Amino acid sequence: MAQVEDTLSELRVRVDKWLWAARFFKTRSLAVEALLAGRVEVNGAPAKPARELHVGDTVCVRRPPAVCTVVVRAMSQVRGPAVAAQALYEETPESLASRAQALQARADGVEPALARREGRPTGRDRRQIAQWQRWSASLDS
Repeated sequence: MAQVEDTLSELRVRVDKWLWAARFFKTRSLAVEALLAGRVEVNGAPAKPARELHVGDTVCVRRPPAVCTVVVRAMSQVRGPAVAAQALYEETPESLASRAQALQARADGVEPALARREGRPTGRDRRQIAQWQRWSASLDS
């Protein structure tokens, strides 16, 4: 049994397969696109799709609005359930804090529909205009 665990810990997996198996991306092709665009780093260096990962490597994935930094804890070439995928990595405390901060900033942000001042009126705007015209017409007569 120990020999099987040693074999699994020594298993080398391409970074694109691991990102897919760890459920960072829905498909391997999306993982490859992110790798080629430079949005994924392994141990601080940009990674190519065929790079092999090892247990203990640090993987940094930039997905707006936050950056996710994880430490590889296990290897897998197959995509399993979410619980199994979460066992493949451990997110760093700094990453958790930055994601929480980004989420809070997004929640505190301005709603885009409220910031619009010009352009085509929304349904709510049209109802308010119609209501105003009804009231202003009744006051004039």
